[in-house]
Amino acid sequence: MGTAASPFLNPIAAELEDARPRPSAKALSRRARQRRQVQAMIAASYVIDALVLLVYAHAGTIPATVGPAYAASGLLSVAFYLVLSETGITERFKDHYFVVPQLMVSVALMLAFTYLAPEVGVMFLCTLFVVFNFGSLRASPRQTALVWTATAFGLAGLFLLTDKPISMPHGTPLERFATMSVFVLTIGRCMFLGIFSSTMRQSLYKSGLKLREAYKRIEELAELDELTGSFNRRCIMRMLDDEIARAQRINTPCSIALIDLDWFKRINDAYGHPTGDEVLRTFAITVFANIRSIDRFGRYGGEEFLLVLPDTPNDTAVRIMDRLRAIIADLDWSAFSPGMKVTISAGVSTLGAQETADTFLARADSALYAAKARGRNRIAST
Repeated sequence: MGTAASPFLNPIAAELEDARPRPSAKALSRRARQRRQVQAMIAASYVIDALVLLVYAHAGTIPATVGPAYAASGLLSVAFYLVLSETGITERFKDHYFVVPQLMVSVALMLAFTYLAPEVGVMFLCTLFVVFNFGSLRASPRQTALVWTATAFGLAGLFLLTDKPISMPHGTPLERFATMSVFVLTIGRCMFLGIFSSTMRQSLYKSGLKLREAYKRIEELAELDELTGSFNRRCIMRMLDDEIARAQRINTPCSIALIDLDWFKRINDAYGHPTGDEVLRTFAITVFANIRSIDRFGRYGGEEFLLVLPDTPNDTAVRIMDRLRAIIADLDWSAFSPGMKVTISAGVSTLGAQETADTFLARADSALYAAKARGRNRIAST
């Protein structure tokens, strides 16, 4: 059909490739391969159309030279584009598929052969529909408007400035067969492009979903501590600020607990850092299993963790932490190493009126220091 000025490619992916200032060698190779595949389809289409013209010639409708001339013109345009592609010239342009030039060449060929062989003009005019169907896969609105305007002027000149008898041959059975083939091939190509476009949209939609899921996962990983799976310091501090603002806005209690694993350095020294990492992971998992869905738990630094307890007064926060302390102490830590014991100490504080995050945390840290001073494995509050 000599009309596929636009490739069977993902247009969004192609735009993303174009946005890269320096495509990789792999990307350049892939794009060149795709362009070759598309041009092969275009060349095959020219040959198929030329065969229909030969049927018309056999019926005596047009000279026998029209079909070969049409095929030669189309194949020459394909060869010229392939030379530009293979030498890398097209890669110098943002639109490395040369959408407008290829559309213009295709339209010009259709109009020229309609003028030269008006006896079968219906075939070339029908093929214009396929030209624009292909163009819609890749062309931007501005490019489409440009080519449509040029085509409109070309058709106006053909119909209004000439007296060529543009015909739809149907006088003999062979002519009727050839004309039927023209319509069947035109409709078939347009349907194929519609199906392809629909498939591409579905593919893009699925790719978009996967991309959003990947971005969501990246955002989650950016907020989590890699070792324990709890929120990292930056994230838990942001959550603390948000909760302080919420509590002060609606006048509800908010408590925090600054938690420290007792003698954790001794665990690392005695049993090794891999065991220490497993202790931290087990501790975090245990906390997650024993806090409420509204609570926020994050790694504050090293073996220190911060637990944000929304809508929780001081006495309730102390009870929650004492229960959690007992659960940690009762775990069978000997699974990591015989005789191992792990306990925690925590400092609890409750938000005061107009208090900032810094003073809030400072009071929790002071309470944690007091818990350690009293022998560890205990909860203190301010």
